[in-house]
Amino acid sequence: MGVSELDKVPEASSSSSLTTGTPIGTVSDAEPIKQTFITSNGNDEPPITYTEGGTTAWLVVLGSWLALFSSMGLMNSIGAFHAHIQRNQLAGHTPSSVAWIFGVYCGLGFFCGIQAGPVFDARGPRALITAGGLGTVAFLLLMGVCTRYWHFMLVFGVLGGTSLSLVFGPAVGVVAHYFSSRRGLATGIASSGGSAGGVVFPLVLQRLYPLVGFAWATRVVALVCACAFVAAVLLIRKRFPPKPLSMARALPDLTILRNPALCCTAMGAFFMEWGLFVPLSYLTLYALAHGQSSSFSYMLLALINAGAVPGRWVPGYLSDRLGRFNMLIATILGCGMSLACLWLTSGSSPARLVAFAVVFGFFSGGNVSLAPVCIGQLCTIESYGRYYATANVLVSIR
Repeated sequence: MGVSELDKVPEASSSSSLTTGTPIGTVSDAEPIKQTFITSNGNDEPPITYTEGGTTAWLVVLGSWLALFSSMGLMNSIGAFHAHIQRNQLAGHTPSSVAWIFGVYCGLGFFCGIQAGPVFDARGPRALITAGGLGTVAFLLLMGVCTRYWHFMLVFGVLGGTSLSLVFGPAVGVVAHYFSSRRGLATGIASSGGSAGGVVFPLVLQRLYPLVGFAWATRVVALVCACAFVAAVLLIRKRFPPKPLSMARALPDLTILRNPALCCTAMGAFFMEWGLFVPLSYLTLYALAHGQSSSFSYMLLALINAGAVPGRWVPGYLSDRLGRFNMLIATILGCGMSLACLWLTSGSSPARLVAFAVVFGFFSGGNVSLAPVCIGQLCTIESYGRYYATANVLVSIR
């Protein structure tokens, strides 16, 4: 399908060979399921097969979409929380000190996954997503009664970030258990749930803040997230049988960063995420500081995430044909050009701010969905959670 040598399926290494069944195409349940077979030489284990579609696989994608809607959707909406808290509950604190709350949230969201990754590889995603969902709903409910700086730091920063780490990696990783040659597309569809949440939550919060207040606004969001998490847990299924979870297996393994390809990819993701979350955190505040209305400023955050929905589907689809690393590089360049050409020259122009939000949103969507797919090409599927979580340790220190 025109995939470059760099972007061959990762499991087909020097000690394994790749064979494919019938050509990959549109899959319906009335037809034989198209499969990609990964066969290993030199052992008695059965080959790993990827259905590349079918009812079970696409229901798992839907479950992953719902889990990411309620986890990454909140991360993509931090600008809506940041702007309100900065101007109300924590108005007496400097912007840099308030930003630390959301920095801790994002940092723990990536860092704590280093423990969740090995558990996911051994036991599957359901228990982790359940625990993360409970923590997410709890921090949203508790945030409504927060009044002091340390309240927000503990509730939003620590509890929210830790809960995010339990959901994010497993929800993305389980999609890779069912797809190989179509992994870019499937992961893009699943991760678009985070973008959809980033559209819905800022608009809901902007509407509810003046009507019912901050506390009830966060409770409404908590209810939406709770319903989505329940559906996600019911839909997501583990693919492989459980493995023994010894202390050695559960501990983080930073030695895998000795792999030059993984280390370079993780460092690239570090710089990519560093730039990605600046607009998500500050575009709303920037617009407010330049005299834009509250409704317009919150709409910009929704526009970023609206642009990211096709930005996760389209590059994901193309990456399966043109190469996953190739498309990731292209989307990173697109983000950089939009920052330099649109945001830095926007001033107080509403038209340029809207153009930046849509263009940056499209390219940033590809960044988020393609990074885990690229990392998945550097390891076997049984170790995917551990590799992806370890790579995110570098991302967390940004």
